[in-house]
Amino acid sequence: MFAILITILVLEFHIPDYQPGHLLAALLAQWPLILSYVFSYFYVGTLWLFHHDYFNMLQRIDRNVNMLNLLMLFSITLLDYPMSLVADALTTGNRQDMQTAFIVYDLVALFISATFYFMYAYLHHHQDLKKPGISMAFYTAIKFDPVRSVTIYGLAIVATFWSVWLGAILLAGGIIFHFLAYLRMSRQLEQAKGGTA
Repeated sequence: MFAILITILVLEFHIPDYQPGHLLAALLAQWPLILSYVFSYFYVGTLWLFHHDYFNMLQRIDRNVNMLNLLMLFSITLLDYPMSLVADALTTGNRQDMQTAFIVYDLVALFISATFYFMYAYLHHHQDLKKPGISMAFYTAIKFDPVRSVTIYGLAIVATFWSVWLGAILLAGGIIFHFLAYLRMSRQLEQAKGGTA
């Protein structure tokens, strides 16, 4: 699913209309699309890392985990749309359009983080699904990361009403936070493997 989504993201690239001798200028004019793609790819890649490593810590999966996973994957597939909106709004430079596009991206990102929280909360209350070699300290350390990212995207939405660029910085900060949280989770996972369940 993640590979398909990344493929869909890159399909947004098209050869620009240009006059002979002006291809470079036409390519440079596509910077909003390239920037949106880079952030979205980084975001999807980080979510894949989270998903892959987290599910490898489970010894079995029940119906509710499958349903929550379905919701999580659905939320992630929505990313292509706001990416396209942001790229288009940045190209036109209209403040109101940029405001709308960034808020839509924030809402999708907030939804994604919320689905991760639902998954974390469910598994926290169903310890029997987890591999016994992972200590409880690991789950305690990471369980509020989705709440933190929801907070960042919520602040980005509010900030965007006053400053599009401050909202954009907070949105980018939320995506970067996911990557840093993944690195922290990965380190803690290595430590937790030596603990008790």
